[in-house]
Amino acid sequence: MKTVVSAYAASPAYTRWDPAFEERFLAELVALDGVDALELPWLGRLHPFDDEWLISRVPATELVITALPWTMTRSKASPSYGLASTDPLGRADAVADLDRMRRDLVRLPVIPSVVLLHTAPSGALGSVDALQDSLASITSWDWCGSTLAIEHCDRAVPGRPFEKGFLPLADELAALEGIPEAGLWLNWGRSAVELRDAMAVTAQVAAAAASGRLVGLTLSGAASTDGPYGLAWADAHLPFAETDPRSGSLLTRSTARAALRAAADVSWRGLKVSRRPGDESVAEVLATVEANLAVLREADETPVAAVGGALVGGTDG
Repeated sequence: MKTVVSAYAASPAYTRWDPAFEERFLAELVALDGVDALELPWLGRLHPFDDEWLISRVPATELVITALPWTMTRSKASPSYGLASTDPLGRADAVADLDRMRRDLVRLPVIPSVVLLHTAPSGALGSVDALQDSLASITSWDWCGSTLAIEHCDRAVPGRPFEKGFLPLADELAALEGIPEAGLWLNWGRSAVELRDAMAVTAQVAAAAASGRLVGLTLSGAASTDGPYGLAWADAHLPFAETDPRSGSLLTRSTARAALRAAADVSWRGLKVSRRPGDESVAEVLATVEANLAVLREADETPVAAVGGALVGGTDG
């Protein structure tokens, strides 16, 4: 199993641009023990400030690319935008954007190992058939060997606000039938935002693994209460509770252990955590990532007997 760390979630580069900080941060991040790849976003371009800077300085490592930041930007401007859209124009725009992304990615010195796709739009504006048609087109293109995977986000649940509100997992799996060129990726925190229960997240991971389509599982936290990282049930990339108890994160060593075991022989595990409030220097941000990596390793290495009932749920710590 390879480990990918989200560089953009922890980096300040996407809110304030400091090339010297970012160059050192990326180089030292990929040098951390056990890091096999970095996750970077596509934002309608390769970098929010300077594409050529990223192309010349991205570390020589495997890459996972997510299209979610751009998908959210476009969705806010046009609610019918998305790969699963029942609106022909909204779906065509999303497919065209992924073609632009594909052409951008070949400019990088390393072809991404995985490219993550997302099933906008929100609510009832999406369908399985529309998503399957989009996937059929997208997977027919030359991705130079990159694996394509749908990253599941929280679905729209009647009667309460949602963060993303994309298609349910069952619909995403249905759309993948007959599309062998694409797989599925889960994010623990986004599943927690949807399900509001750590036991249910473990069950969702197990169901995804049983489908045979699960490519990766990212460990990222969420909280049921407001806190220093933001509002309750926000997709704020909270850390493991053990590394910052103030966060209220439901992601713990035990809940991660349960999810990783449910994921079985998945190819990728990910870590996606924000900076701690107050992190300013490269050393501070790296220390935050390293502390969470240590808990992730412990979760994946702890004997089953040592976590007791946590394999069937629980939100300890």
